[in-house]
Amino acid sequence: MDKGFWITDVIKDFVEKSPLNDMGFTVREKIFATPLVGFSSGADPLYDEYKAHIGSFYFSPLEMFAKTFPDNKLAADDISVISWIIPSTAATRKEQAEQDRYPSERWVRTRDIGEKFNNAIRSHVVEQLEAASILALAPLLSPHWARSDKGPYAPCSNWSERHGAYAAGLGTFGLCDGLITPVGKAMRVGSVIAALKIPPSTRPYNDHHAYCLHFTENICRKCIPRCPVNALSEEGHNKKRCMQYTEKVMHDYIKEKYGFETYACGLCQSWVPCTDKIPTSDDV
Repeated sequence: MDKGFWITDVIKDFVEKSPLNDMGFTVREKIFATPLVGFSSGADPLYDEYKAHIGSFYFSPLEMFAKTFPDNKLAADDISVISWIIPSTAATRKEQAEQDRYPSERWVRTRDIGEKFNNAIRSHVVEQLEAASILALAPLLSPHWARSDKGPYAPCSNWSERHGAYAAGLGTFGLCDGLITPVGKAMRVGSVIAALKIPPSTRPYNDHHAYCLHFTENICRKCIPRCPVNALSEEGHNKKRCMQYTEKVMHDYIKEKYGFETYACGLCQSWVPCTDKIPTSDDV
């Protein structure tokens, strides 16, 4: 059996059938639509580039694997990174597009319940691989995953799901730092590292901003006015201002308004040309 097809089916089947893919309303409503799945090699030179740019604390796939399984001496090309994109539903995107200051309820539920479901996907993929006698780990569930205040991109973490997805050909970065994918940037991302050689997915771009019209055609910039705290400009994304708003102000608002112990904003990911697709100049 082709391991890539098998793992893709495992992820798609889980998203389609799991009762955990549920908004939590009285009437059942899915959080996520059909996922995209891609693969990259642990030996992809991009991972060394990430480490060089982000900082020495950033883990390559092999380093994360070796931390988890220190007794298994594998080479970088013996492991693969499995990445997936789980897109928000049309109902969530529509509701969020109508907001101009605070995230909508569906968006909040996608951030809270949806990320818990994403963790369930991570665990399920690892379990299925281990049942096939394949060592695997989910970086974001690892005790070795951590945030860092070091380097030019601080605050950041020592493993990035979005960078794994970029390496797997699933999307490129936009002006707001969101990943623009074939199903847009209103989505969440996941990854698992496995002791398995899977042919890497095609990467249909050579530039990390290839899908963002601001960088490719000097147009659009529709995400800038969507930000309620002016954390976006033509120069890029002010991460600290963004995080101050989302992780503190919005945490308190969401807890009071919806009763969830989480944070969210995501206005720059909705009511923009790249919400649910790779945009073209005709979309602006």
